[in-house]
Formats: sequence, structure tokens, C-alpha cells
Amino acid sequence: MQSPTEMVTLDKALPGRDEPIVTDRNHLYFNEPFYGSVPSGLEAAYVAMGCFWGAEKAFFTVPGVVSTSVGYMGGYTKNPTYQECCSGLTGHTETVRVVFDPAVVSYDAIIRHFFEGHDPTQGMRQGADRGTQYRSAVFFTSPEQERIVREVAAQYEERLLSAGYGKITTEISPAKEYYFAEEYHQQYLVANPNGYCGIGGTGVSCPVGLGAA
Repeated sequence: MQSPTEMVTLDKALPGRDEPIVTDRNHLYFNEPFYGSVPSGLEAAYVAMGCFWGAEKAFFTVPGVVSTSVGYMGGYTKNPTYQECCSGLTGHTETVRVVFDPAVVSYDAIIRHFFEGHDPTQGMRQGADRGTQYRSAVFFTSPEQERIVREVAAQYEERLLSAGYGKITTEISPAKEYYFAEEYHQQYLVANPNGYCGIGGTGVSCPVGLGAA
């Protein structure tokens, strides 16, 4: 039996399928079509902070964010389903793609919002949600994004340690292919205002002015 908190290896991962999951409707918060690819002039951040229902909602009202979606990243299985990810046999974690205008909000600010919005010290879980699919992660798309997230993580870890928390366990890795989750997961807490949200921050503020100037 695969332990829910043990990362699956490539040879044991589910193979997946060639057909992608398609979302046809507009975004329930922004009322715009979903972006297949990120338009010129905009940037994407890929973050994982536990159950993606609450994680996506955490970015709706950030000034400069123009779209969000939920999906799967960081594993091996091609076009996985939610049930497959929950099995722990894909290697993916529940991921939010945050599309933002860098002229309005910096990647540095997005990452600070990410760290403050959950507990990045919990390893393969977030709150009561336990398993590799709930691990904290940032998937960077450029050397500059990597520089920023590592700098923010290092300095935020100092504050967390001072407040009695452990070391940051957030995975920091290059972005792999992002697979859209099923339509009913997209903006779940807009469609279901009383739905489950398992994320919560530590209450420790992230230092201001890190990363990009």
C-alpha cells in the first residue's frame, strides 16, 4: 500500500490519458473565459497550499490578479482526474494558477500572499487534509521567479522559527505541465459559498520588500 504522505515514484505512478479536462464556461468570479495560455504582458504564478478550493479564493481580490484556475502539477500522470490525484499515485499537488498583471502587482507580492495564506511548515498535509496532493509548493517559470521565491522563503522562515514554528517544507521546483482540474472544482467556493475551506495562515506576517524591487 502506498502511504498517503509518501511521494510516488515514476515507475509506480498512474499513466493518465491523452484527453485533457476542458472547462468551457466563464470564470465565476471574474466572468471572463479561462486562459489556455497566459496572454502577452501578463504573468502566471503556480502555487499549492492545501485544498485548492480555498487556495484559489485567497487570490480573487488581490489587486492586479486578472484570473485564477485550479489544477494539478508537480507529478507524473498525464491529464489526471481528481480521484487519481487523491489516490497519491500521480505525484501531483492541488495547484492554483494565478494570472496577474506585473504592472499592478509584483510576483514578490503574490508569493508573500501565498506564504501568509497557509502554514508552509506542515509537510505532506495542510490542516486536516493529509496526503502528498496537499503539500505546499511553488512552481517557478523563470530564474527571476526562482530567485524571488527562495529569497522570500528564507526570510519568512526566520520569522516562523522565531514564532515557534518549524522550518518551511514548501517544495520549490520548476513548473511542469499544468493540468486543469474538473470544471466543478473551478471557483468552487463561489458556486458553493458554504463549502469546505481547509486553509488558514499562521498569523505570522511576511517581511515587506523582499525579492523584486
